[in-house]
Amino acid sequence: MKAIRQSSTNAPQAERSSRPTAALHEADLSQAWFTASELEALCLAGLPGDKRSINRRAQNERWASRLSADRKLLVRARQGRGGGNEYHFSLLPAEAQADLARRGYECLQPKEEPTASAVLWARFDAQKASAKAEAQQRLAIINEIELHCGAGATKTAAVARAAIAQGLGASTIYEWLKEIRGVPRGDWLPALATNRKGGGKKAEIDPQLWEQLKSNWLRPEEPPFSACMLRIEEIARDRGVALPSPRTLLRRLQREVPRSVQIMARKGTEALERHIPDARRSVESLHAMQVVNIDGHVFDVFVEHPNDPAKRVRPTLIAIQDVYSRKFLGWHLDLSENVYATRLAFADMFRNFGIPKVCLLDNSRTFASKALTAGAETRYRYKVNPEEPAGLLVSLQIEVRFAQIYHGQSKPIERAFRELADHIARGPECAGAYTGNSPMKKPANYGARAVPWAEFEQIVAQGIARYNARLGRKGGACKGRSCDITFAESYAVSDIRKANETQLRMALLGSQPMRLDSRTGEVKLYGNRYYSPACLEHLGAPVTVRFDPTNLHREVHVYDKAGQYIAQAELIEDRGFFDQAQAIETGKRRKEARRTVRAALDAERTLDASEIAAAQIQIEAPPRPETNIISPVRHRATVGSAALKPRPAAVPDAGEEEIIAALGAARLRIVD
Repeated sequence: MKAIRQSSTNAPQAERSSRPTAALHEADLSQAWFTASELEALCLAGLPGDKRSINRRAQNERWASRLSADRKLLVRARQGRGGGNEYHFSLLPAEAQADLARRGYECLQPKEEPTASAVLWARFDAQKASAKAEAQQRLAIINEIELHCGAGATKTAAVARAAIAQGLGASTIYEWLKEIRGVPRGDWLPALATNRKGGGKKAEIDPQLWEQLKSNWLRPEEPPFSACMLRIEEIARDRGVALPSPRTLLRRLQREVPRSVQIMARKGTEALERHIPDARRSVESLHAMQVVNIDGHVFDVFVEHPNDPAKRVRPTLIAIQDVYSRKFLGWHLDLSENVYATRLAFADMFRNFGIPKVCLLDNSRTFASKALTAGAETRYRYKVNPEEPAGLLVSLQIEVRFAQIYHGQSKPIERAFRELADHIARGPECAGAYTGNSPMKKPANYGARAVPWAEFEQIVAQGIARYNARLGRKGGACKGRSCDITFAESYAVSDIRKANETQLRMALLGSQPMRLDSRTGEVKLYGNRYYSPACLEHLGAPVTVRFDPTNLHREVHVYDKAGQYIAQAELIEDRGFFDQAQAIETGKRRKEARRTVRAALDAERTLDASEIAAAQIQIEAPPRPETNIISPVRHRATVGSAALKPRPAAVPDAGEEEIIAALGAARLRIVD
């Protein structure tokens, strides 16, 4: 039995190394640290075959206290759930390391040492241009010497002649020849380059003063280095400590602190991001109306208020642009960025071009409002209510994607707004009304006039038309064409959904989520009441009411929670107290409702009561059952039962005591 146990522990050493395991096939060949579980799965030669034995061996051999050549521990804590330790491959026995090397692990693969030629050229590549030019001159002199020697002159004579011609010492040239001795001719140029290393001793400075100088200079206020230097000079004088020169400390600061750290500390995160290359997104795989983006732009122009010409405002443009062709598809001018103006811009696009597949917009209060994007999966604004109706874009099955706000690279329309600002706000049509793009950049004729609202709408329309028709475009897929031409070519061969009247109504009308009256089903909106008989089927249900915000006396359209159309509700106007026409109209409404409901009831109830009764099955009563069990009947102990029982014959005139005794024997009791 003992021999069998020994063979079972020693024999599988070679077999375990060749046994196929899941860890072997899915191993990370760049891995250098292993847990006990991973070593168990690898089944390496020279190691026990189970996790517990591997940990015991690590404890016995004190792996946790062993250090590498650079004085670092070769055991570290494992990151992640479960904890434990990870062991460096150098702790493993030689057999296990050889097994890892055979399996292709990079940590045990021999590293190729760079050749002498590669070292020379790498050093030459790191030199400055002046050092490289100097090496070229030395090589030219050496080549001339080699040419003279090849013509029959001695090396001494050739060196002397070159020294006189170049104004150099012969010993200098002999030093160059010593540098290329034994070096292949193709490597003479890097061998002749100077290998100057920077200079002398590092300037000494008190560590505390250095930290103060560095921390003071790396502040968002961007203090000048001279001011930071004055502060530590005062401290150094008070301590009696000498300081290096300011230029020395500045060079050290620039050398030791990375440039990226300087930018982030002194100029902020946004400045650092400007130094990082932006993503370049191609639109070659898109087509017209596949992706659109929308945003708002405030014009730097004084315009007369549409309702009060004496008041000056800066209008806001809500515009929608096609990402593929960069063409403006819809726009609306309003006093501010609001949901109503956004709906009109979408309605303009739906009416003229159709419904896009994807819409890219900001996660702002306007564009991420419930009226537009309620129900979108990636919408993280406002409180989410499962019962709220779907927004306009979600109802039309337009995929909503949110871009980074205040980030021009996220939306191509930002670039188009800058061009509109140059050609509209600064154009001759708005001369005297331009406000400047900041309070510090006001024009000399600031506030000279204000453009009438209707006139400015025409100016914006002409500016957008010129933008779409301008040739030489390089953005999107234009390639030198105009936005109109690029859009038209792709639009003609693309599958685009067209908007019907119902979808246009959804875009044009405002929406308001509410509940129908639980008793009458009427809609109560801004003090007005609206009614339709179809609302009786949805008493108290949550609905969406779409209406014209500019005319609340018109009809409204009612949709259920899922966005399905219910009915058109008409306005119920308020009348005078003695208005007979109102009473007649109310009576007609009730009579019409009764007639409609009665007709529906007659359509549903096709049988009368007599027909229903005649269709019933006649059921006969079953015969009365008879019992075959006889049980004794015992009378209760009452006066009546005692009175019915005959007296005993032995005592004809018994007294009260005898009667009580007799009744007790018969288990009866007297009730007064």
